[in-house]
Amino acid sequence: MSKQTAAPPSRAGAEEQSSTSVIDAPPQDAPADVDKKQLARERDEVKERQKDRFSRLNKEQLVGLYRQMLLIRRFEEKSAEAYVAGKIGGFCHLYIGQEAVAVGAISAINKEDYVFAGYREHGHALAKGMSARGIMAELFGKATGCSKGKGGSMHMFDKDLGFLGGHAIVGGQIPLATGTAFASMYRNSGEVTLCFFGEAAVNQGAFHESLNMAQLWKLPCIYICENNQYGMGTSLARAMSLRDIAQKGCAYEMASEFVDGMDVLAVREATMRAVERARKESLPTLLEVRTYRFMGHSMSDPGNYRTRAEIEKYQERDPIKLFSASLLEEKVLDEKALEEIDKQIHEEVEDALRFADESPLPDAAELYTEVYANPIDPSRNRNR
Repeated sequence: MSKQTAAPPSRAGAEEQSSTSVIDAPPQDAPADVDKKQLARERDEVKERQKDRFSRLNKEQLVGLYRQMLLIRRFEEKSAEAYVAGKIGGFCHLYIGQEAVAVGAISAINKEDYVFAGYREHGHALAKGMSARGIMAELFGKATGCSKGKGGSMHMFDKDLGFLGGHAIVGGQIPLATGTAFASMYRNSGEVTLCFFGEAAVNQGAFHESLNMAQLWKLPCIYICENNQYGMGTSLARAMSLRDIAQKGCAYEMASEFVDGMDVLAVREATMRAVERARKESLPTLLEVRTYRFMGHSMSDPGNYRTRAEIEKYQERDPIKLFSASLLEEKVLDEKALEEIDKQIHEEVEDALRFADESPLPDAAELYTEVYANPIDPSRNRNR
C-alpha cells in the first residue's frame, strides 16, 4: 500500500485576519519569502521565448493581442468595483491573471468556430467578440444584457458569434462541446470547437467520457484545461493523484500538450497546432494550460489558502506586464502608445458601466420566455 500523508491543518478563521484574498502567515509547506533573483531569471527566460515568436506575427496582430488582454483586465477590475458597490448580485468569478489563455487560444480560430467556457467566462466572451456593454449589462441583470439579464455572471451567450456559454456546473460544458464538435463532423461543415474548463473539472466523469468519445469518433474538439492550480480553495496537489493533466490524454490516445498559460503567444501557437489537427484530420486535442488567478475563486472568497509570497511569485509573470515589456523592447510600441491604448480601453469600460447602469431591468413577462421550445402563454394559467 502507498503511504498516505495527513492533509495540512485547516486554516479556518483566517478570513478574519485578512481581507486581501491572502494570508500573511504561510502554511507549513509554503515558503515565507520570495527569491526575487530567481523570479527575475524566470521572467527574463519567458520574455526571451516570447520575443522569439514575435517574427511570426505582424504589428497589428501583436497589438490586438495586447489590447484584448488589457480590455479583459480593466473590465474585470471594473466588475469588482461594481460588485462591491452592490451593482452586481450573485456569484462573480474574475479572470484577472488568466487573460493570456482565452486571448491566445481564441485568436487562433475563425469567427464561425465555437467556444464553450465555465463560469469564469467574462474574458472568453470578450475575446470571442462580444461587446463590453452587453456583458456588463448582463452582470447588472439588465434587459440589454447578452442573455437579457436572466443569466448573470455565469451565463454569457451569443449564438451569432458562436459563444455558447457560460456554464455554472463544473464540467457541464464538456459533453456539450463534444456534441457540438460531433455536429460539425456530421455535417462536414469545418468548424472547430474550443472547450475551456478548470482543472477541477478533470475529476468529473463527463471529462473522461467526452475525451473517449471525441477520440473514438474523431471529433474536431480542443479541450483546454485552464489549470490555475486551485479548485475553489483546494490545491491541485490535494485533489488529484496524477497532477500532470496533459498525460491524461494518453488514456484515450489523444494528442496532448503542456502550455505556459502566462505567455499569450505560447498559448496561441499551441492552439494553432491543435486547430490544424482538428481541421485536417478531424482529431481532438487536450491542452493543459498552466496559469494562475490573482484574485480569489469568486468575489466572496476570503482566500485563506494562499500566501502573499505565492501570489507575488506569479505576479512577477503577469501575462500583460510580460507582453507589454516585450512590445517595448522589440520597439513594436512605445510608452506613449501603451498609454493611449490604456486610455481607450478605460473609456470603453466606463462606457459599458454607464450603459449597464442606465439600462432597464427585464420586464416581468421575460420570466416566461426562452424556457421551453414552445413559448409559455401565462394567460392560460390565469384563466384556470
